[in-house]
Amino acid sequence: MTGQRFALALATVLLAAPITTPGSAQDYPSRPVRIVVPFGAGGPADVTARQIGSILQESFGQPFVVENRTGAGGVIGTVEAAKSPPDGYTLLMMSNTQTANESLLTPAQRKYELMRDLAPIAPVNSSDLVIVVHPDVQAKTLAEFIALAKAQPGKLNYASSGQGTPYHMAGELFKAMAGIDVVHVPYRNSGEARSGVIGGQVQMMIDAVTAMAPNVAENQVRALATTGKSRSSVLANVPTAGEAGVPSYEATIWLGLMAPAGTPKPIIDKLNAAVNAAIKRPEVVKQWTTQGAVGMSMTPEEFDKYLRGDIVKWADVVKKFPDKAQ
Repeated sequence: MTGQRFALALATVLLAAPITTPGSAQDYPSRPVRIVVPFGAGGPADVTARQIGSILQESFGQPFVVENRTGAGGVIGTVEAAKSPPDGYTLLMMSNTQTANESLLTPAQRKYELMRDLAPIAPVNSSDLVIVVHPDVQAKTLAEFIALAKAQPGKLNYASSGQGTPYHMAGELFKAMAGIDVVHVPYRNSGEARSGVIGGQVQMMIDAVTAMAPNVAENQVRALATTGKSRSSVLANVPTAGEAGVPSYEATIWLGLMAPAGTPKPIIDKLNAAVNAAIKRPEVVKQWTTQGAVGMSMTPEEFDKYLRGDIVKWADVVKKFPDKAQ
């Protein structure tokens, strides 16, 4: 074979062969994937990450291991994920904590820029919150609690899982719309905050319906209102905040997956398709319905737009808070 013919034959073979690049999703994942949860064990983000991780493990044949990296209102875990190699083997289970922190915290405090340092994969689900008080609080309704707080400005307090978390932001929004002065008491995670209100160290908390409903059922706390547009399927006898005296008040917690910026688009798209398939599984839909959660299905581009809109939303809310809702 002449040199010219050999070169022609080689070119033909190369053109016919599949091209594998570092950004190819063809063999992804080929080893365990880590899902960083920047919140405590047992909370909605942790439970959902383990559930979705189990389904992804089944789909891809590789372990999806949840790693809780708590602290600083979600900052520690978010930074851990953002600084990881952009290869698809580290994911972040985030919430509206991260979008709120873009305006609530300074760049020096959060040490990352959400839309610069992380890439959207897909949202997962959303759920309503519930406003609860310790049984010793002399308020049977939301209107009575508001009246009590107005009679004792700065004397009552409420727990959250940390500054910038959905529970904190929901609390500050509630204070602003109800016109009350209730002191914020941040805990390291939602489990500790929940224990604080159950134990009576704090009087009130706004928590995820999925997490607090069992405590309501056991009369460890008293539910005053839920925070959605309509009543929760889990706490159907509890009025919404709008029904109970704070018109237009609405707050939710939603969860989603992101990856370090620079993660190859084919991998992002492959994960997006798998997550969207997972949340539509009948058993998942049924379980989330009983927990008061609803699946959210978007493309990476739609989720990007959603995140940017949520950042603007919370920036507008934070402007109304004194001292940035400290």
